[in-house]
Amino acid sequence: MKILLISLGCDKNRVDSEYMLGMLQSAGHVIIDDENEAEAIVVNTCCFIHDAKEESINTILEMAELKKTGKLKKLIVTGCLAQRYAEEIHQQIPEVDSVLGTSAYDEILTALKADGFSLHMKNIDNLPMPDAKRIITGENYVSYLKIAEGCGKHCTYCVIPSIRGNYRSVPMERLLEEAKYLAEAGTKELILVAQETTLYGVDLYGEKRLHILLEKLAEIDELKWIRVMYCYPEEIYDELLDTMAGNNKILNYLDIPVQHASDKILKAMGRRTNRAELYSIIGKIREKMPDVALRTSLITGFPGETEEDVEILEEFVKDINFTRLGVFTYSKEEGTPAAKMKNQVPAREKNKRRSRIMKVAKELSFKNGQDMVGKTVQVIIEGYIPDEDIYVGRTYMDAPGIDGSIFVICDEKLMSGDMVNVEITGAEKYDLIGEVSGDEFA
Repeated sequence: MKILLISLGCDKNRVDSEYMLGMLQSAGHVIIDDENEAEAIVVNTCCFIHDAKEESINTILEMAELKKTGKLKKLIVTGCLAQRYAEEIHQQIPEVDSVLGTSAYDEILTALKADGFSLHMKNIDNLPMPDAKRIITGENYVSYLKIAEGCGKHCTYCVIPSIRGNYRSVPMERLLEEAKYLAEAGTKELILVAQETTLYGVDLYGEKRLHILLEKLAEIDELKWIRVMYCYPEEIYDELLDTMAGNNKILNYLDIPVQHASDKILKAMGRRTNRAELYSIIGKIREKMPDVALRTSLITGFPGETEEDVEILEEFVKDINFTRLGVFTYSKEEGTPAAKMKNQVPAREKNKRRSRIMKVAKELSFKNGQDMVGKTVQVIIEGYIPDEDIYVGRTYMDAPGIDGSIFVICDEKLMSGDMVNVEITGAEKYDLIGEVSGDEFA
């Protein structure tokens, strides 16, 4: 069959999608990107927050229309929305032929063959490990390696544990085999992801082994950059920091979602750190890696948040001076403890507070960029803007899709995936400007 797969949501979802594509192609199906020609469409959904849920529902409804106007015979829904609302999808969108839960996406071929409606749900703590090789979507020079599934933190605002199950690590041997395959396929930058990467190995080996995994990944010659995302601050440990600081392939970049800085709000969120501990942890990180790029995400408008809490958060952002920072307004999700809390903050006020924190972040980002002028950094090229005769790339400080860019002037012809040394000559609010440093390629 001619099959289109639409992957929504996070990069962890993308890995699942790439495995499903591999399974479908290995079974002889043809992967296409034209919805009007598709005989089967798979929608891998997200429902982490309200906006993601809305996007997923609208996409399913849009694809369902193709049963009337296109060549579509099978519509399959998987991912987080499917896990959370399987019965509602079946009842309210009759065009959907199959629903697969998050721990059952490896049954995609069975769903494709089923007559009539089919529901595929496994124990939520099952860990799918398909035999098929992933099909890399997008540019092959950057790939994601999902090292674990699920989460056991149970933050009061989050639905992930009920959708993705408890934390379970992927065996290291499998990850190394997958990483070698990705490297042979052209991957230069490998990005480690999970709901929480820092706990890797605890459930399988009785101890944290992310540092060991990183050391082994760094031995793969073709890999040039290894980036770590989603590190819960309380789980960051000395061996991990020492490994990162001591290996040039492992980027001095850490994504640490702290969510807030007010002790009262952190406690209400069910977080495992207080403000003093956050200062201490971040201080240790910077002591071991003075040039570290720190990214975080924050939530404004959590139930019970007051002006005093926002002032604490604003002061924290100024003190820490994160390299990259994202701010989200609190999303009231059904079935979570936070949804039942008193003193819900009005939407307008949530957005106002978000803008306030983002203004501070923008000012800090511009200053940090100015401080980089005159330095030479390694850059991975991602594209070219013909009208301006300039290349677009990223430094070690920038994860794809969420952080900034660097605009590079170069007399030589560059290709996406090339790595060059660039002298920074200017800075904008979030982005940098630079020139290739002589003829020196990284």
